[in-house]
Amino acid sequence: MKGIELHQLTKHYRQGAATVRALEGVDLRIESGEFTSIVGRSGSGKTTLLDLAGLLMRPTSGKIVIDGVDTGSLSDRRRADLRGRRIGFVFQEYNLLATLNVVENVLLPLRYTAGDLRQGRERAARLLKAVGLADRTAHRPGQLSGGQQQRVAIARALINRPALVLADEPTGAVDSETSAQLMMLMRELNRDEGVTFVFVTHDLELAAQTDRVIQLRDGRVLSDQPASRFAESAA
Repeated sequence: MKGIELHQLTKHYRQGAATVRALEGVDLRIESGEFTSIVGRSGSGKTTLLDLAGLLMRPTSGKIVIDGVDTGSLSDRRRADLRGRRIGFVFQEYNLLATLNVVENVLLPLRYTAGDLRQGRERAARLLKAVGLADRTAHRPGQLSGGQQQRVAIARALINRPALVLADEPTGAVDSETSAQLMMLMRELNRDEGVTFVFVTHDLELAAQTDRVIQLRDGRVLSDQPASRFAESAA
């Protein structure tokens, strides 16, 4: 992957009679293989930035380039195809389907991208072993703890071998011990599979465990620095 570039990215939307200026002229580049966090107060534009980078919405203005492709010129169908094949998502609330078991939830993205289900099952087995759930494959989400459900969500995000994983508060709904385990797992996947991770988080301790911290305020980039320097400034 060549990385992701955001050029003068702006997102405005209507909320009743008011115009919400969620992002204002954001310029960023995330290189392949980075392990990056995005922090800021509620309303600073973090989730909007993640949704735009993941092609879940279109910007009001500006440009999003993923793997060298200017996504603004793509049709909705081609955007969905690029999103399905190159980008994985991890959400705070897991978003697992209650009627499917663990393996079926992990395989779900392949059904939208016409992936090879036989090879997918082999990869799902390897991923579930990697996340410590090899003995839970037949369980349904309601039979799992919150941390286990998030591990399933991480495996699902990786099933299509995405180059980029976008995670919105991935540890926000679990305890501190499980949070540490999940971060260790994602760091290993970043190192061993070369997956680029971008996290949105309110947790400054979690952000300090990444390599780079991008801080937003009022829809703009307030700072962009190595995590070690950010931790010193936040202390």
